[in-house]
Amino acid sequence: MMQGLTALLVHYGLLLVFANVFLEQAGVPVPAVPTLLIAGALAAGDGPALWAIIAVACLGSLLGDSIWYIAGRFYGMRVLQLLCRISISPDSCVRQTENRFTQWGPVSLIVAKFVPGFSTVAPPLAGALRIKVGRFLAYSAMGAALWAGLAAGAGMLFHRQIDWLLDQLGQMGLYALIVIGVLLALFITFKWRARRRFFKALRMARISVGDLNRLMHEGAAPVVVDVRSASAREIDPRRVPGSIPVDIRNLDAHLGQLPADADIIIYCT
Repeated sequence: MMQGLTALLVHYGLLLVFANVFLEQAGVPVPAVPTLLIAGALAAGDGPALWAIIAVACLGSLLGDSIWYIAGRFYGMRVLQLLCRISISPDSCVRQTENRFTQWGPVSLIVAKFVPGFSTVAPPLAGALRIKVGRFLAYSAMGAALWAGLAAGAGMLFHRQIDWLLDQLGQMGLYALIVIGVLLALFITFKWRARRRFFKALRMARISVGDLNRLMHEGAAPVVVDVRSASAREIDPRRVPGSIPVDIRNLDAHLGQLPADADIIIYCT
């Protein structure tokens, strides 16, 4: 498999780097780091120049990011919910992204590529929060250049070791492909089981919109707590009538102020 990737890079070079990076940033699960590493290793010999690899990687990254940015600008939180619904870690996808944006602002786009999951979710969130196009492109370009430069630079620096590894994998032939496939399958299975457990626990603790509406109209007076982040409330200002906005990072302090004899219903993004 890795030798096949090397052969493709030899023949198609920068075009393959561009396509791989673009597809990854567009949300397709095809990691671009192995391609950048091998491209960097080839740059130590007769392959494309390092600056050219970084340039086309930045171009592909910006194109993929821009698609999600525009989607976020037009569709807001619905895009994030879609992305995190298909994610294998949906319980933390939106929350972690919002927290990073709340802490660091648009500058977080510079490090987004280094955080699994964050790189895909950050651009639509930037669009939903109406970050100016110029700032978005500038920070995204800096992040892409840093990410691609480190990956391709590492490949160039350790080209001898990468060449040795590719030779070893080539000698293993089909066995190398089987080992990589098994490891990938085990990782996906573990994440899938964790996802199933999360949704099972969530279903057990949930109340439907209709049941909540009935409780409120029957005079049960449940306490409804809105634990969405400040950015989520800014994107979608709608809320359950009478709900109390609470910072989930300081949830314990707020819980002590809630009545102990009432049903407490918490909702988030």
